Amino acid sequence: MNKQSKTIYITKQIPDAGLELLHKYEYNVVVRKKKSIITQQELLKETKQVDALMCMLTDPVKRDVIESMEQCKVISTYAVGFNNIDVATATEKGITVTNTPGVLTDATADIAFGLLLAAARHFIAGDEMTRKGKFIGWDPMLLLGKPVAGKTIGIIGAGRIGSAMAERAAGFGMKILYYSRTQKPKLEKKVQARKVSLNTLLKQSDFVSLHCPLTSDTHHLLGEAELKVMKTSAVLINTARGEVVDEKALARALRKKEIFAAGLDVFEQEPKVERALLSLPNVVLLPHIGSGTDETREKMARIAANNIIGILEGKGKVYRVNKI
Repeated sequence: MNKQSKTIYITKQIPDAGLELLHKYEYNVVVRKKKSIITQQELLKETKQVDALMCMLTDPVKRDVIESMEQCKVISTYAVGFNNIDVATATEKGITVTNTPGVLTDATADIAFGLLLAAARHFIAGDEMTRKGKFIGWDPMLLLGKPVAGKTIGIIGAGRIGSAMAERAAGFGMKILYYSRTQKPKLEKKVQARKVSLNTLLKQSDFVSLHCPLTSDTHHLLGEAELKVMKTSAVLINTARGEVVDEKALARALRKKEIFAAGLDVFEQEPKVERALLSLPNVVLLPHIGSGTDETREKMARIAANNIIGILEGKGKVYRVNKI
């Protein structure tokens, strides 16, 4: 190994495309072998002497971890979101935080719309019934769901992924409402979307799809009061962050049939799922696979690796979260 080789610590196995880029610079690349979420204690132990950390969206890269890093120059998250990282402390220490924006837009929007269809039309229940030999013939009352085409969808968070979701909805002839901090004139022109208040969106939408980042303002953005505003025939989709929805309140609303169904790819306490949700037939639960296509994950690996190279070598495009 090169005496001046820099050490890169990666908290989980990533596609080879990213590792190959790092190996070109003869870095000492250490990849954690365990599939479990790394603990804060383990992070403290493993990152003390690293030059760069590539972390996952579930890794707790908090103040004490960052303060213990003696020579780290960059924390490259293998994700778009970075709420798991104490960016303020990283900035204080002169550590650049980077992410992988844009690359997972279509993959996540695909999953969101897939969840919408699956929850509205009983895909999971129908599959289970068929596999268990309980399908005994066509019946006029069998697994009646909710229509999608021509209905109203409310999109909360009209960034890249929210806008991509709106475009998919437009393909189904859906009327599109959106709730966002800022006006989106391009989206409005492209799919005739209309900006409304959160309360109006919840009242009027047949489908509500979450695409906002997790911040102090969006934590439990949808709780008991907001769920009661929704139509009893409505379907809620969350592919944003689990903490945006109060899962206990959601479970109660689904159990009492205050809303028709939900589709979730993210959870408040990942990988734990609110126990009350597990027994409910009107919710579709996925294991956070929004960006889970081979092409998308390879692109994410390349971007996360190039972010590290860009900071350590001073060349190439870097997707910075903070300014150092």
